[in-house]
Amino acid sequence: MCRSAAAVLAVLTALLCAMQQCAAARRNQPLNYRPIIGVLAQENIPDDQYAHGFSYIAASYVKFLEGAGARVVPVRINRTEEEYAHIFNAINGLLLPGGDVNIQTSQYSRAAKIFYDLALKANDAGDYFPIWGTCQGFQQLSVLTANKNLLTITDTKAVALPLTLTPAAQSSRLFRSFPKDLLQSLAVENITGNFHKWSLSLQNYSRNAKLKRFYKVLSTNNDGKKEFISTMEAQRYPFYAVQWHPEKTPFEWVDKPGMTHSPTAIRVSFYTSSFFISEAMKNQHHFPSLVEEERALIYNFSPVFRGMNSIFIQNYYFD
Repeated sequence: MCRSAAAVLAVLTALLCAMQQCAAARRNQPLNYRPIIGVLAQENIPDDQYAHGFSYIAASYVKFLEGAGARVVPVRINRTEEEYAHIFNAINGLLLPGGDVNIQTSQYSRAAKIFYDLALKANDAGDYFPIWGTCQGFQQLSVLTANKNLLTITDTKAVALPLTLTPAAQSSRLFRSFPKDLLQSLAVENITGNFHKWSLSLQNYSRNAKLKRFYKVLSTNNDGKKEFISTMEAQRYPFYAVQWHPEKTPFEWVDKPGMTHSPTAIRVSFYTSSFFISEAMKNQHHFPSLVEEERALIYNFSPVFRGMNSIFIQNYYFD
C-alpha cells in the first residue's frame, strides 16, 4: 500500500472510531426527562383580525409537544444570531411548524437557517440535537439542504390520505417503534391531513444529489398527477419531516375536508409526537438558571381563541 493510501485509510479509521465513541457516549448518557422544545414563530397571517405584534405560533403545535411530555419555548423572529445561539444551547430540539410564508426570504426562513446550521455543527460534534419539520417546516428543510427551492404545486390543499410507505420505513428511526397495526392503518386509511399547495416531488428529490445523500424517503403520496414525498428523515442527523399534519388531528376542529379525528388518527399523532420527544430527551442542553428558563417558557403567554371556523383554533402572538 502506498503512503498516501495508507494515510487516507488512517484518517478514515480515526474518523470512524471517533464517530463510534460519540455514539457510545450518547448511549451512556442519562435521558433528559424535562425536555424543552423550541417552536419557531412566523410572520402573522395577512388580515388576521385577532393578531397583535408581528408573529404567531399556532397553539396546536404547542399542545402536540406538551401532550408527549415536553415543555415549549417560543422562538421569536427578528432576533440576532447571538440570541438564537443562546436559545439553541438552552433547548433540546426545534419544531418548524406549518404556515404560509416565503421559505427563502421570510424572517421564519432566516431563523430556520441559523438553527439548521447550529444543529448540523452540534450533531457533527456529538451533541445530539433533533429538528422536526411539519408541512412548511418540511419544505423549509428541503430548501435548506438543497440550497434551492425545488418545490412544485400539487392539488393537496385539503385532503386526508393514506401513506405509501417505502421499504425504508420499517427500519426507520421514526416508524420502527410504531405498532404494526398502526403502520398498516397509515398505509390503508385516509388519516394524514394535507393542507398544502407546494410539495417536494419524488422526481425533483431524485434529481438532486444533496437531497438524496441527506434524506431517506419513508413515504410518498400522489395527487393524481404528481408523486410527492410525504415523510422523510435524515440519514446521519436526527432531522425529521412530514408534509402532513399530525398536530391537527387532536387539536384543530375546523370543519373542512382533510380533517380527521378517528381514534387511529389520534394514535398516529401521539406516536409521532412521542417519538420526537424521545429524540429530544437525548439532548442535555439547559438554561443557565431556573429563573431564565421560567421566563422563556410559553406559559408566560396566553393563546387567543380565533373561532371554531378558523384554520387555527388558537394562536399565540408575539412582538
